[in-house]
Amino acid sequence: MGFPTVYPTGTTIYDTSASWSGYTVFQAKDVGATIIDMNGNVVRQIRRLHGFPNRLLPDGSMIGSTGRRNNRYGYQDEKAVVQIDWSGKVNWRFDQYEYIEDPGEEPQWMARQHHDYQREGNPVGYYVPGMDPKVAGGNTLILCHKNLHNPKITDKRLLDDTIIEVDWEGNIIWEWVCSDHFTSLGFDETMKNTLYRNPNLHAEVGDGVADWIHLNSMSVLGPNNWFDEGDERFHPDNIIWSSRQTNIIAVVEKTSGNIVWQVGPDYHKSVAMRKMGWIIGPHHAHMIPRGLPGAGNILVFDNGGWAGYGTPNPGSINGFNNAQRDCSRVLEINPVTCEVVWKYTPVEAGFVNLADNYKFYSGYISSAQRLPNGNTLITEGADGRIFEITPAYELVWEYMSPFFALGANTNYLYRAYRYPYEWIPQLSKPMEQPVARIDPKSFRVPGGQEKEPENVMVFEAGDTFSSETQLCIVTDDEIE
Repeated sequence: MGFPTVYPTGTTIYDTSASWSGYTVFQAKDVGATIIDMNGNVVRQIRRLHGFPNRLLPDGSMIGSTGRRNNRYGYQDEKAVVQIDWSGKVNWRFDQYEYIEDPGEEPQWMARQHHDYQREGNPVGYYVPGMDPKVAGGNTLILCHKNLHNPKITDKRLLDDTIIEVDWEGNIIWEWVCSDHFTSLGFDETMKNTLYRNPNLHAEVGDGVADWIHLNSMSVLGPNNWFDEGDERFHPDNIIWSSRQTNIIAVVEKTSGNIVWQVGPDYHKSVAMRKMGWIIGPHHAHMIPRGLPGAGNILVFDNGGWAGYGTPNPGSINGFNNAQRDCSRVLEINPVTCEVVWKYTPVEAGFVNLADNYKFYSGYISSAQRLPNGNTLITEGADGRIFEITPAYELVWEYMSPFFALGANTNYLYRAYRYPYEWIPQLSKPMEQPVARIDPKSFRVPGGQEKEPENVMVFEAGDTFSSETQLCIVTDDEIE
């Protein structure tokens, strides 16, 4: 097993002087929407409110999804997006995107929501000074699924991605369908050929559905300096999304639906993109909102792992998932020059040996949030780890989820957000207790070794030693 079988959970590091303290919101595996304080204490939990993702509103209300569609007929389809106030009352619900009649199931309306949504008033869904999401009223952007056929892509049935905008009453007032823009996405002929043959097919779902592009984040750009300076590509209403399967991050013009900015799927197209390196399986790509450090840059969790379509290689004999990397990166990118202006990789995490790159790695899910003090909150989702670092990469807060799936050895979590204490006016500000970093070299589980080892030999280069089988002389050059 490559991961420790025993390790501490809850808050393991907390520097009260360097962190941007508040409540952290995420979905606890197999439990529901969860809010913790900085010391890891659960202050609120709403069971069966799914986190795709969970979000907090300024009055203590929470948004999430509820009712997963039967996996035999749908893939990652949530039946409804709901808003629940502090008393537990559902005061907003949307499920009117598609009327579903699955075999053996009760016919019903569904949202078919997945991975993301945004409430009017806030561009990204996390805390931005002066940009509070609307609690009552306002429109909501929702990332959804739709099944269709498009012979330009494949002869198989697509599980396509759509973005819709709904008003408070649930009326759909805008829709964008991803497959309509296939020819604008920059696939070369080899990529198209691979995609046609294997469009990420889930054969077990119904008669089979092809999750060909798999969008996993979507948000509006919001006010930004690029648009103020005359760059129409970055109009505040335009929408940025990331595609896990194709390694693409793109901006959609809201008025026309056209793609007006893009990186991927080919990262050899420019010097800047070659220097950036391949973004593989990205999650949570968004423009850092005005009012936060780095405003106007694009922040993305570059997962690594496996994704893409293209030329076969030793890791992909048929060209499917042909881009692979066993470590993750968080990148902050200037969208005009495509220059990486800040990053967090295994090197910044302190792993100088290339063989240790996997120690910062989540091949799926995950996210990054810019905090008001310039710190970055990172969700390393596959390991159930949330942590906060300073711009200089100092680790100032860390939390390991203690919520494991029933019958499974996983505590993964999709995406976490940090919010100010004031956003839950129903609670008093919690006490903040520093948690000092533990030195793993000296930490012992009770009952383990607790005294200094005996029979210690000090060995110097050039010394000789003997055993029953050999006599060795070791020099400095032979010590690795």
